[in-house]
Amino acid sequence: MARIAGVNIPTGKRVEVALTYIHGIGATKAREICAKVNIPAERRVNELADADVIRIREVIDRDYVVEGDLRRDVAMNIKRLMDLGCYRGLRHRRGLPVRGQRTHTNARTRKGPARPIAGKKG
Repeated sequence: MARIAGVNIPTGKRVEVALTYIHGIGATKAREICAKVNIPAERRVNELADADVIRIREVIDRDYVVEGDLRRDVAMNIKRLMDLGCYRGLRHRRGLPVRGQRTHTNARTRKGPARPIAGKKG
């Protein structure tokens, strides 16, 4: 099992797909990384040599912000908005949708499960 950026990537999958298990790397960036390291798209992780894994690890460390660093950056950006007291920060603080979605109905993902109101039935 190859370990890249602190994540155990699955061995039976193609390299492009396996790299997407790393937070901050999607399909496009995975394709870019494979092109930089000259790994064919159809090669599987268990077919990689140790040198290939090391080259992939070096490219990711050098050129991309992933995993812990990315999570910390996102959390700091949200915290900055909340400290400023801007509209987006207030929405984050209250746990409501940030990007203008309606909240009269829907928005259950952000608001959590519906809480019944006493005496509402009827």
